[in-house]
Amino acid sequence: MKKPVQEADLELFRQAVDDAQPLEYEAPVAYRERPPPIPRPREPEAEEAPAGSLSEHELDTPDYLLYVRPGVQHRVLGELQRGQIPVDLELDLHGLTSAYAEATLREFLADCRLRRVRCARIIHGKGSRSPDRQPVLKRKLNYWLRLRAEVLAFCSTPNRDGGTGALYVLLRNPAKSQRRRRG
Repeated sequence: MKKPVQEADLELFRQAVDDAQPLEYEAPVAYRERPPPIPRPREPEAEEAPAGSLSEHELDTPDYLLYVRPGVQHRVLGELQRGQIPVDLELDLHGLTSAYAEATLREFLADCRLRRVRCARIIHGKGSRSPDRQPVLKRKLNYWLRLRAEVLAFCSTPNRDGGTGALYVLLRNPAKSQRRRRG
């Protein structure tokens, strides 16, 4: 309950503010909604990059493979390298010819897209039974996966999952790319 103000107190207040002048102020500007940002034009995503942009023979294939597209977070790459992202699907290519391996890889990546796979493991072998004991499929995969738009990153696996004879492949989320195209 409010305590009533006595008449003597009100008279004292009126005398104290008798010579007061109201302050001038500028009325605030009415709220104005900012226009949405203009999106940068993007080229439509292709299934594969143009063949002329990357040559298989110019590509170096070290023992430990690592490839990351721009925009992939360092934290996500670290999780991929440590094997902390669950592998949803696996493909074993070692022992196949390169022509058959390429066709199998295309089918596998299409299957991954349908199943909404985020991380896959591809076993390519170390090349110990190849001519000159060179890893043929490893070199081919290093090239083929770079051409695929749905591949965000790949790296050799830790020893428990195949070491330098296998790859973890981080794939683009198909739901996210569809939302981006619609928006």
